Amino acid sequence: MTLVNTPLAERLRPRNLDDYVGQEKLLGPNGPLRRAILQNTIPSMILWGPPGVGKTTLALLMAEATKRQFHNLSAISSGVKDLREILSRPSGLFPPILFIDEIHRYNKSQQDALLGAVERGQVTLIGATTENPSFEINSALLSRCQVYILEAFGEIELKQLITRAIDKDPWLKGKNITFTSYDALLRLSGGDGRKLLNLLELVVLGKGEVDEIEITDEWVTDVAQQNIARYDKSGEQHYDIISAFIKSLRGSDPNGAVYWMARMIVAGEDPAFIARRMLIMASEDIGNANPTAMIMANACMQAVNVIGYPECRIILSQVAIYLATSPKSNASYLAIADAIEAAKNTAHLPVPLHLRNAPTKLMKQIGYGKDYKYSHDFEGNFAKQAFLPDEIKGSKFFEPGPNAREEEIRKKLQQWWGDWYGY
Repeated sequence: MTLVNTPLAERLRPRNLDDYVGQEKLLGPNGPLRRAILQNTIPSMILWGPPGVGKTTLALLMAEATKRQFHNLSAISSGVKDLREILSRPSGLFPPILFIDEIHRYNKSQQDALLGAVERGQVTLIGATTENPSFEINSALLSRCQVYILEAFGEIELKQLITRAIDKDPWLKGKNITFTSYDALLRLSGGDGRKLLNLLELVVLGKGEVDEIEITDEWVTDVAQQNIARYDKSGEQHYDIISAFIKSLRGSDPNGAVYWMARMIVAGEDPAFIARRMLIMASEDIGNANPTAMIMANACMQAVNVIGYPECRIILSQVAIYLATSPKSNASYLAIADAIEAAKNTAHLPVPLHLRNAPTKLMKQIGYGKDYKYSHDFEGNFAKQAFLPDEIKGSKFFEPGPNAREEEIRKKLQQWWGDWYGY
């Protein structure tokens, strides 16, 4: 059978909820979104997740399942005029679904134009975004929408997509396809279902007009390298390039950092996105080894918003080089990760009485706040006392890194706590 022009990922777009792969927490038998769809009580929502996890497909399925009108806009190419034209159309018994892809690219005035219609229930908004909506969606609109987080596909879901493609696509169905390994396909897809299916199609096409096809990791890697996509800020290599950029910063290579940054700038990436990722990196990978890194990164983010492109590229470059050449420490990152894990396992432990607040006389009578030592009443503004529940007393979450600033912190901790925490 001759291959049609439509990409495999599009040919296999699910037509009903039962064909939809993944997102079991939302769409499983007891999933909140499945219940809302079946009961036709779909709220306005933001679908937040990486590329290729089915945000557009899910919006289409919701419209189909509830028999509602469906309007589709892309935030890249539409504006307030397009919004008003759609909002002026008559609707049926239930408000129509207005799907806006990459809603994070709408500016404040465009988002404000949506606000009234959502508030009145004139439309049911479904916005799709790959960016954290807390940063990109204004608070008034966000407060009127339910945020659903869509997760990248895991190994099981990706293999389900491959099996479904081979079983259901007429072109693939006529071939006898075997796999010596799935590793390269799964790894190169990065949890992106669309990327996986399109790569599978390229791999099969690369074998020519044969019906017996064996797919190996070596063949997949070879085909992928021949078809590396240009950086695309709406998907594909978006996450690969930002990953290379952050790893260059972490690896103290200013040359790699400015190169990958330049790749993003040339492709038209939002400078605020780059600045925000540097702010995260300044805390996660530098932290107290150089606290000024956070100040620099935060100033960069503010300057980018004030100045804009193209001048902000100079500030981005300056701060990237500063971060890359700064001493590194992930001690704070590891500390909160370990503390969160401990908190999950010890959430039942009560707060020690001496640390509790005692706003009432009764609370004082039963021991709230008793024997608490107010640090400022003691020499050096320090009084040794327990700040953890007895059951986990002495648990150490923060381990200073091997750098000049955190070695100074270590000396202070040794002076204050001695062997209590093992410093």
